[in-house]
Amino acid sequence: MAAKTTSTTKPALDNPALAAIRDMQSAGFASTSTMGTAWLEAMSDLGSEVLSFVADRVKEDVKTQHQILHAKSLAQVQHIQAEFVQKAVDQYSAETGKLVELGKVAMAKMPATKIMPD
Repeated sequence: MAAKTTSTTKPALDNPALAAIRDMQSAGFASTSTMGTAWLEAMSDLGSEVLSFVADRVKEDVKTQHQILHAKSLAQVQHIQAEFVQKAVDQYSAETGKLVELGKVAMAKMPATKIMPD
Protein backbone atom coordinates (compact mmCIF):
# COMPACT_ATOMS: atom_id res chain seq x y z
CA MET A 1 0.00 0.00 0.00
CA ALA A 2 1.32 3.45 -0.91
CA ALA A 3 2.29 5.87 1.83
CA LYS A 4 -0.26 8.49 2.60
CA THR A 5 0.87 12.04 1.87
CA THR A 6 -0.52 15.09 3.49
CA SER A 7 -1.07 18.31 1.68
CA THR A 8 0.78 21.35 3.01
CA THR A 9 -1.13 23.87 0.95
CA LYS A 10 -3.25 26.37 2.82
CA PRO A 11 -6.97 26.40 2.28
CA ALA A 12 -8.24 29.26 0.12
CA LEU A 13 -9.59 31.05 3.19
CA ASP A 14 -6.09 31.35 4.65
CA ASN A 15 -4.65 32.91 1.47
CA PRO A 16 -3.30 36.39 2.38
CA ALA A 17 -4.15 37.81 -1.06
CA LEU A 18 -7.76 36.68 -0.79
CA ALA A 19 -7.92 38.00 2.76
CA ALA A 20 -6.71 41.41 1.54
CA ILE A 21 -9.39 41.47 -1.17
CA ARG A 22 -12.03 40.44 1.34
CA ASP A 23 -10.88 43.20 3.71
CA MET A 24 -11.00 45.83 0.96
CA GLN A 25 -14.48 44.75 -0.07
CA SER A 26 -15.69 44.91 3.49
CA ALA A 27 -14.22 48.44 3.71
CA GLY A 28 -16.49 49.48 0.87
CA PHE A 29 -14.50 48.77 -2.29
CA ALA A 30 -16.76 46.97 -4.72
CA SER A 31 -15.68 45.08 -7.80
CA THR A 32 -15.23 47.01 -11.04
CA SER A 33 -18.42 45.50 -12.39
CA THR A 34 -20.40 47.87 -10.18
CA MET A 35 -18.76 50.85 -11.87
CA GLY A 36 -20.58 50.21 -15.10
CA THR A 37 -19.57 49.73 -18.69
CA ALA A 38 -19.56 53.44 -19.50
CA TRP A 39 -16.98 54.17 -16.82
CA LEU A 40 -14.76 51.29 -17.93
CA GLU A 41 -14.98 52.54 -21.52
CA ALA A 42 -13.96 56.01 -20.34
CA MET A 43 -10.94 54.51 -18.59
CA SER A 44 -10.07 52.65 -21.78
CA ASP A 45 -10.27 55.93 -23.71
CA LEU A 46 -7.92 57.50 -21.18
CA GLY A 47 -5.42 54.67 -21.62
CA SER A 48 -5.70 54.89 -25.39
CA GLU A 49 -5.01 58.61 -25.29
CA VAL A 50 -1.88 58.11 -23.19
CA LEU A 51 -0.54 55.39 -25.49
CA SER A 52 -1.23 57.49 -28.56
CA PHE A 53 0.56 60.46 -27.01
CA VAL A 54 3.59 58.37 -26.09
CA ALA A 55 3.76 56.97 -29.65
CA ASP A 56 3.63 60.49 -31.09
CA ARG A 57 6.39 61.67 -28.74
CA VAL A 58 8.60 58.74 -29.74
CA LYS A 59 8.09 59.68 -33.40
CA GLU A 60 9.15 63.24 -32.55
CA ASP A 61 12.24 61.92 -30.77
CA VAL A 62 13.25 59.86 -33.78
CA LYS A 63 12.59 62.76 -36.16
CA THR A 64 14.71 65.09 -34.04
CA GLN A 65 17.58 62.62 -33.84
CA HIS A 66 17.48 62.29 -37.62
CA GLN A 67 17.60 66.08 -38.01
CA ILE A 68 20.51 66.36 -35.57
CA LEU A 69 22.47 63.66 -37.39
CA HIS A 70 22.08 65.61 -40.63
CA ALA A 71 22.79 69.04 -39.19
CA LYS A 72 25.66 70.94 -40.82
CA SER A 73 26.60 73.19 -37.90
CA LEU A 74 26.39 73.57 -34.15
CA ALA A 75 23.95 76.46 -34.60
CA GLN A 76 21.65 74.16 -36.58
CA VAL A 77 21.82 71.54 -33.80
CA GLN A 78 20.95 74.18 -31.20
CA HIS A 79 18.01 75.37 -33.32
CA ILE A 80 16.74 71.79 -33.76
CA GLN A 81 17.00 71.17 -30.01
CA ALA A 82 15.23 74.42 -29.16
CA GLU A 83 12.37 73.55 -31.53
CA PHE A 84 12.18 70.06 -30.04
CA VAL A 85 11.95 71.36 -26.47
CA GLN A 86 9.35 73.99 -27.37
CA LYS A 87 7.21 71.46 -29.24
CA ALA A 88 7.50 68.98 -26.34
CA VAL A 89 6.40 71.61 -23.82
CA ASP A 90 3.44 72.58 -26.03
CA GLN A 91 2.42 68.95 -26.60
CA TYR A 92 2.74 67.95 -22.94
CA SER A 93 0.70 70.98 -21.94
CA ALA A 94 -2.04 70.16 -24.46
CA GLU A 95 -2.02 66.50 -23.45
CA THR A 96 -2.39 67.40 -19.79
CA GLY A 97 -5.54 69.33 -20.68
CA LYS A 98 -6.89 66.39 -22.67
CA LEU A 99 -6.23 63.96 -19.83
CA VAL A 100 -7.89 66.25 -17.30
CA GLU A 101 -10.99 66.43 -19.50
CA LEU A 102 -11.02 62.67 -20.07
CA GLY A 103 -10.62 62.18 -16.31
CA LYS A 104 -13.62 64.43 -15.69
CA VAL A 105 -15.66 62.39 -18.17
CA ALA A 106 -14.58 59.14 -16.49
CA MET A 107 -15.49 60.43 -13.03
CA ALA A 108 -18.86 61.68 -14.28
CA LYS A 109 -19.64 58.17 -15.55
CA MET A 110 -18.81 56.59 -12.21
CA PRO A 111 -21.99 55.49 -10.48
CA ALA A 112 -22.95 57.09 -7.20
CA THR A 113 -21.81 54.16 -5.10
CA LYS A 114 -20.02 54.55 -1.84
CA ILE A 115 -16.40 53.51 -2.29
CA MET A 116 -14.92 54.78 0.97
CA PRO A 117 -16.22 54.09 4.46
CA ASP A 118 -17.37 56.99 6.63
